[in-house]
Amino acid sequence: MKGLTARRARDQHENGSSAAPQARKAPSIASRLTAEVAGTFILTLVAAGADVVDGVTAGTIGHAARYLAPGLVLVALIFAFSGISGAHFNPAVTLAFVVRRVFPIRLALVYWLCQLAGAVAAGLALVAVFGAQAHYGTTRIGLEISPLAAFGVETVLTAILVTVILGTCEEEAVVGKNAAIAVGFTVAACGLFSSPLTGASMNPARSLGPALATQTFTDWWLYVAGPLAGALLATALVQIVYGSATPAEHKAAHGKDT
Repeated sequence: MKGLTARRARDQHENGSSAAPQARKAPSIASRLTAEVAGTFILTLVAAGADVVDGVTAGTIGHAARYLAPGLVLVALIFAFSGISGAHFNPAVTLAFVVRRVFPIRLALVYWLCQLAGAVAAGLALVAVFGAQAHYGTTRIGLEISPLAAFGVETVLTAILVTVILGTCEEEAVVGKNAAIAVGFTVAACGLFSSPLTGASMNPARSLGPALATQTFTDWWLYVAGPLAGALLATALVQIVYGSATPAEHKAAHGKDT
């Protein structure tokens, strides 16, 4: 028996099956940018697509499902891509990492272009399927509130989201995939309680993509300025609460495997 066991061990060693697995190489820039395009495409397709289908079918999906869907898919996307690109999928998130000095501005500019490209592609996909009815996927003011009030809503909602993102970055144990549930559920919760006001975008790419695809630009500025202002507000709050950025935050911004 001992001889048989020794022979098997020798055969495994000769075949290389007992060798230790090699560490995965750091993702290339192309991989990281592709992850941002793909992730933003999927997130926008689900978020805007839920609104389009709900509008086309006269409310079949329902309010809760419309805002649970993007939150849940964001959880999945963070699990899938956080180790590659940091899973930003949102220009406001990228801006927050830049202000926290854990992400270079030059790379941020490229991330923003990729995020916008992914969102526009999602908007065009909805136009290809639904035609003119794809305008239901654009974010717009509701309940007859003023544009200034809507700007304030988007600022506060994004500040909540980015605070959660940066807060989960501060602890090594919850960086990346383990932060997915907190971030995804924050997106869903903000949408559930505030969507009748502004659509709860919290993401300039998610708003601009369908707007560009459908050529619908009503109040577009507040869906860019509001989330970016919210990101700045969140970084100020995090600086007060947590202080300067940690290595864990840098790892979260770039991806755990970079």
